[in-house]
Amino acid sequence: MREFNLFISHSWNYSNSYNCLVELLKNAPYFSYKDYSVPKDNPLSIYNKEYYLSELRNKIREKMKYCSVVLILAGVYASYSESIQLEIEIANELRKPIIAIEPWASEKTSAIVKSAARKIVKWNTNSIIDAIKEVC
Repeated sequence: MREFNLFISHSWNYSNSYNCLVELLKNAPYFSYKDYSVPKDNPLSIYNKEYYLSELRNKIREKMKYCSVVLILAGVYASYSESIQLEIEIANELRKPIIAIEPWASEKTSAIVKSAARKIVKWNTNSIIDAIKEVC
């Protein structure tokens, strides 16, 4: 079985959605992956915002260069998140396909994330896994 290298975008302020997505993928039968995301338990604790963004860019790039695809939760908060915008920029620079995942039962989603995505899927295990396999 092929193992997929994933960069799962998330906002540390909204980590519950990330955790749910990781559980969903972990419990999917016949699907194996490695998560290259920047971990919440090892955030950058830097007080200078410009330096923080530079270091975050470096950390994201280092993680993302090994992934096959970038998964971004397309909640409305993503439109206002500097880190998610950085992730989109870096994914484009590295030519990594982006899959936008619309949160379950959401009425509003991020147009920024969806316009950057190669594929847009609903919060559904089969849809997400099929999209990963398709773009890889």
